[in-house]
Amino acid sequence: MKKIFVITGEYSGDIHAGKVIEELKKLYPDIMIEGVGGENLKKAGAKLFSDQKKMSAMGISIKILIDHLTLGKRIVDYLTREYKPDLVLCIDYGAFNLNISKFLKRAGIPVYYYIPPQVWASRKWRINTIKKNITEVLCIFPFEKTMYESCGIKTHYCGHPLVSQLPAPAVKKEFFAKHGLDEGKKLVSIFPGSRPFELRNLMGVFIKTAKLLQKKHPDLQFCISHAPNLSDDVYDKYLKSTDFKVIKGENQALLSVSDSLILASGTVALEACLYKVPMIIAYRGPWLLYFIYLLVRCIKRVCLPNIIADKDIVPELLMAKAKPDIIAYETEKLLYDKPYREQKIQELGSVKELLSDKVSSKEAAREISDFLKDS
Repeated sequence: MKKIFVITGEYSGDIHAGKVIEELKKLYPDIMIEGVGGENLKKAGAKLFSDQKKMSAMGISIKILIDHLTLGKRIVDYLTREYKPDLVLCIDYGAFNLNISKFLKRAGIPVYYYIPPQVWASRKWRINTIKKNITEVLCIFPFEKTMYESCGIKTHYCGHPLVSQLPAPAVKKEFFAKHGLDEGKKLVSIFPGSRPFELRNLMGVFIKTAKLLQKKHPDLQFCISHAPNLSDDVYDKYLKSTDFKVIKGENQALLSVSDSLILASGTVALEACLYKVPMIIAYRGPWLLYFIYLLVRCIKRVCLPNIIADKDIVPELLMAKAKPDIIAYETEKLLYDKPYREQKIQELGSVKELLSDKVSSKEAAREISDFLKDS
């Protein structure tokens, strides 16, 4: 019986892992799968070695470092001494997974990497670690295949998972009725991130922005997206003085019916892009981490639609620029400057045309299956 082990680190990685495992089990119904993940991986039929609670923490602290080192050692010991898988599938979460890959390489365990670290964006030296320790990269952007192969790394382009997995747009009338929204008002939705770290740095700024816009434009209404991996308590402390609606677990539907979006940087920007909803990206964090980022980055853009298109489509307001008045001004342009708005919608549509229509999870599963058959 073939055995694989899957390592994810965050909620989005768990979703993608679940999709790949579902497809893999169609090809290998009796395959044994264990891993680090969440409910999606578990529902797909994997036995959880550990959940993601400690891994999804972000920032620099002794506790986070110890948690990661302890879990990493447990995983390596288990894989090399007991489970001995035919293949380990790493998904995203670059710092942790690349470190694990060094020990697995020494033990002779093949490692496939789906949704590899974005070395084209920052810390390009990590490509040397990938070359040494990763058996094959399963990439999701077309330009990644060219980059990895130029370095002599075996690579398969799977296409971006969002292209095939993103649900159809919600029916606006039904969504508004379900959540008590006013059809006569424009909807601005706020996505402050899925980590407590991001909420601490962004939620206050975003709420002040919404209040500015609400006072100036009575034809606007606001919703805040509640990441399903965070408890209600995490959000409640920020929302005591507001009447904004909070919608949990309906991210894609909320994106698709919004007139404009205020987003923390992340994959959500690409989701919004595929729905062709105008947006701004704003991000703040500790200045020390930002200065470190400036030292290691390889490109100047942070928003995926901008990176894919290789031009500035989505306004990026980072650090000192992530202020309520600036965010409000950019949002007003997207809502009320009609030529500007139409231009942004057209440019967002052009990004989707640059991405493949491959079903990414099927491509990844097929490539893993081919390896298992030959091993």
